[in-house]
Amino acid sequence: MISFQPSQYRLSHRRLANPSPLGLYSFATTTLMLSLVNVGARGVTVPNVVVGMAFAYGGLCQLLAGMWEFASGNTFGATAFSSYGGFWISYAIISTPGFGIESAYTGATASQLPLAIGIYLEMWFIVTVLLFFGTFRSSIALSFLFFTLAFAFLFLGIGNLMAEPACQTAGGAFGIIAALTAYYAGSAGLYSPDASYFVLPVGDLPKLRD
Repeated sequence: MISFQPSQYRLSHRRLANPSPLGLYSFATTTLMLSLVNVGARGVTVPNVVVGMAFAYGGLCQLLAGMWEFASGNTFGATAFSSYGGFWISYAIISTPGFGIESAYTGATASQLPLAIGIYLEMWFIVTVLLFFGTFRSSIALSFLFFTLAFAFLFLGIGNLMAEPACQTAGGAFGIIAALTAYYAGSAGLYSPDASYFVLPVGDLPKLRD
């Protein structure tokens, strides 16, 4: 099963339940929803419908998964889930009119809003790349997840900074791939030998020997 740890079966005797499926599912669902908007699925281009999902599922549930990973002693999982939980909460705050963030860019500063959002997204590109380097001895599934997510943030950031709709669409496409990969990885953690008649391979990568 996948558990955001270097070994696929490392947490079989843990005292706490495995929080990775919750974190991965909450990330995947919210990311897929926003990415479909970014690619213009069904003609929808306004992403505000994602705000509720970002606050509750992508934000709160993923942050809770991160805290439970801390309790389990899983530094990588705690850092990743807590970080992206923070991302979704911050995204929802930016998109909520009551916080006045988007409305601050009016008049002469209106053109700065997409640039500011582009910078915001590129910061998350940096975080994702750093996390990607921490997956090299985990599994192919996790490495591929962070690889595609990094490109999603990169292209979405460029799309805002350069006003390039094609980059926005590319970022959305990479986001869809990342979301589907997260669904698979989450299912691999959920379908344990004790709970399922089958397990999903994640492609464990070689570990350092003592």
